[in-house]
Amino acid sequence: MRAYAKKYAVPEEEAEKFGITGLLHDFDYEKYPTPEEHPFVGNKIMRERGYPEDILRAILSHADYSGVKRESTMEKVLYACDELSGLITAATLVKPSKSIADLDASSVRRKMKDKAFARSVNRDDIINGAADLGVNLDEHITFCIEAMKGIAGELGLAGAAATMDPN
Repeated sequence: MRAYAKKYAVPEEEAEKFGITGLLHDFDYEKYPTPEEHPFVGNKIMRERGYPEDILRAILSHADYSGVKRESTMEKVLYACDELSGLITAATLVKPSKSIADLDASSVRRKMKDKAFARSVNRDDIINGAADLGVNLDEHITFCIEAMKGIAGELGLAGAAATMDPN
């Protein structure tokens, strides 16, 4: 989310919102995973806690069934990155190195074709998200991989060797 904010030259204050939205958009999913509940329960909780309307709207818009049309750049970026980041993470973790440094767009595209792999990831959302942003799918995948590489350690995707205790 932050990488796209930078790419689109979003002012720093707004870029921070991109990051916060990306981090919080599914916080309610584990407890409230049904379309009747997610993201509505989380949105209600966040509204009660005073989160800005643009964040709340973006979170609602990432679920096609919410009825909230994606209009802002932040809304489109959240939708485009949501399912893809999960697929990238899964594709990284099945690599022997468990390092995103060893991942490329063609590997992710192969995993997209394998319907048994990370089956809960909605491939149509990935394709439609890139289209909504007006970017080529392979470029979008590559951009997201590169963005995630920049924070691989924080994401737990720096590789098996990076997590071993050197002592």
